[in-house]
Amino acid sequence: MRHEDVSSAPPSEANRPSAQSTETSRPGAYRCAGVDIDAQERGLAKVKKLARSTFTAGVLSEIGSFGGLFRPDLSGMDEPVLVASADGVGTKLAVARLADDFSTVGRDLVNHCVNDILVQGATPLFFLDYVGAGALDPERLVELVRGVADGCRANGCALLGGETAEMPGFYQPGDYELVGFIVGMADRKNVLDGSRVAAGDLLVALPSAGLHTNGYSLARRVVFERAGLAVGDRAPWQRKKKTVGEALLAPHLSYLAPLRPLLGRPALHGLAHITGGGLTDNLPRILPRGTHAHIRHGTWEIPELFHFLQEKGEVGTEEMFRVFNMGIGMVLVVAPDGLRDLLTLLRKAKQRSFVIGSVHKGGSGVVYDLGAQEATAFEDDAGGA
Repeated sequence: MRHEDVSSAPPSEANRPSAQSTETSRPGAYRCAGVDIDAQERGLAKVKKLARSTFTAGVLSEIGSFGGLFRPDLSGMDEPVLVASADGVGTKLAVARLADDFSTVGRDLVNHCVNDILVQGATPLFFLDYVGAGALDPERLVELVRGVADGCRANGCALLGGETAEMPGFYQPGDYELVGFIVGMADRKNVLDGSRVAAGDLLVALPSAGLHTNGYSLARRVVFERAGLAVGDRAPWQRKKKTVGEALLAPHLSYLAPLRPLLGRPALHGLAHITGGGLTDNLPRILPRGTHAHIRHGTWEIPELFHFLQEKGEVGTEEMFRVFNMGIGMVLVVAPDGLRDLLTLLRKAKQRSFVIGSVHKGGSGVVYDLGAQEATAFEDDAGGA
């Protein structure tokens, strides 16, 4: 462990140094250098309880070991496959800092990671987190990890362990970094890797809850600099009386609950999580060579937030679709003959959905049919998956 690090998996009582320490009589050199181990230990004691509240039947270790132990339930699987991913919250943390509200970004992190493995047909097993700061405020640390724990419980995922890093001089005062690592599992025969996607398949979109966790560098510039709004101002794009901070901190949705019943169904050919890069860059990741996605503009309602950002930021349509999700958080690629059944399952789960286009032969990337305007092709740099 690096000297700057204070583990969020604290050592067992047997391994801890004696409470009799010169720290009780005078400030230690480490504290003078900007790292207060005693203060962090007080916060980490609460973090330990939060993590334990997420434990599932597979957890075999306590928080405090050098590594977490997990025994997955392999029953009912012919060929279990582990699926892992890592991600962060990005500059949405800057909005949380301005609003002095870090209670939601932990859920953002978990839900984002859950969706990232869900698109390959996997459901989550356990989660690890990393919190970095120049000076860790114990209360802020607990607030961040409480959000992670809430997200883990909601997704049936154990918070198996993690790490905190207090690094004065590296992170700026007041800044926090939040990163997550997830491991899930799928039966190999049900893994979604894009190989079943074919021309003629239909694209079904599930709505997002705002920006989710992407595009915040541009959004912050438009909202706070170009439009001159503050986090406590009423959000002009909201019909409901929400502040700018509340609207921008709307949590990233998890699609696990509505999509779990669809996993393994033959009609579900692929899933794409619409994150950084928007529809333009994420859909081609699951398309076979020699095909492109054709999307009909106007088949779903684009939330007012995106219209506000485009108008106030003077952002072109092509860039809007590459930076933001434009109101779509997940896209299903569905065989036409199975569409009705899958839509019925989504309705039973109370999940709104829209058929927004289809997969076509030829070319690559995404073509947007803008209605009265000419169809516009926005190709990904890789030219398709």
